[in-house]
Amino acid sequence: MAKFIPLSVPNFGGHEKEYVNEAVVSEWVSTGGSKVSDFEQAIADYVGMPRAVACNSGSSGLHLAAMVAGVQRGDEVIVPSLTFIAAVNPVTRYMGAEPVFIGCDDSLCICPDAVEEFCRDRCETRDGALYNKTTGARVRALVVVHVFGNMADLPRLTEIARRYNLVLIEDATEALGTRYTSGPFAGRMAGTIGDVGVYSFNGNKIITTGAGGMVVSNHPDWAEHAKHLSTQAKSNELQFFHDEVGYNYRMTNLQAALGLAQLEQLEGFIAHKHARWQQYKDALDGVNGYRILGFREDCTRPNKWFYSLYLTDDRHDRDTLIQKLHEQSIQTRPVWALIHQQADYGRNEAYAMAKAEDYRSHIVNLPCSTNLSEEDCQRVIDALLAL
Repeated sequence: MAKFIPLSVPNFGGHEKEYVNEAVVSEWVSTGGSKVSDFEQAIADYVGMPRAVACNSGSSGLHLAAMVAGVQRGDEVIVPSLTFIAAVNPVTRYMGAEPVFIGCDDSLCICPDAVEEFCRDRCETRDGALYNKTTGARVRALVVVHVFGNMADLPRLTEIARRYNLVLIEDATEALGTRYTSGPFAGRMAGTIGDVGVYSFNGNKIITTGAGGMVVSNHPDWAEHAKHLSTQAKSNELQFFHDEVGYNYRMTNLQAALGLAQLEQLEGFIAHKHARWQQYKDALDGVNGYRILGFREDCTRPNKWFYSLYLTDDRHDRDTLIQKLHEQSIQTRPVWALIHQQADYGRNEAYAMAKAEDYRSHIVNLPCSTNLSEEDCQRVIDALLAL
């Protein structure tokens, strides 16, 4: 049988064993220990923020972000539909809030034109707050997801958020290392531009702690509040007094040790992502009914976390192509099903979905691990060209 080529798996080629062993030897393996604070500081230094707060997943990080941002029961939150459902559940359903779904632009990120049209045409401002004219609910926040590591149009989206008094939550769970290289945010990292940002270290992310996340904020008190909430909201640790409802959202010392070793390799991982994406593009773009979707590179350095093959015509059916590659031990997947079509969200408003529906029907994600060899990448290319 041919060697299996996975979609996206971790790459442990650094000091992972050494650092994890240090944590084990110290006997600090749970949520205490120095590795957690070391990892928080290392991420803060890397992304250029004063503070980072570790948590046990990107989902819990987004839940913390919604709480510190002041999302209330009955509020509405503007969210993309073309994303993973964990970008929406924590900031809406966990909070008792309702989503307003917006489609994507060609970056696959939320479309700023559609966001602006919704705010301008379907809402009204009263006493400095934005209200949905149809539902009467306050529109509290805008969630921007940097899909597949591609930077969303933050110059436009931050201006819209500011004009309509919306909290801007950056879901940078797929975009650690993506940064602006020019324009008003030159040098700024994904996740550091809005009011609060979140990263993920799930097993398939560009660096991993197995499971884990991190919260950063341009409001220092929000970051402190996130830390407080993530550690059960203890106001007196000795006497076990809690001043609000908190959560056990902490990262373990073992996970943080793994993260420190992974972070040391991040820039090399990004360079590898760029090389393999270019290999796919050179071989497949414009050939055999294929297009390799690009990234916003005129003003950003994307991390190119995930690769998207777009099927341009009827020569290929998405699911048939995925099955044929599976039969050759090559793992691929379709892009996520749109969230506004999921079981719990059918009653919510959705706007400008034509482009998102098209991408949903025609994208296949290709193998993109940071240890994907040039030879294995070529094997995927050859299999695609033979279809």
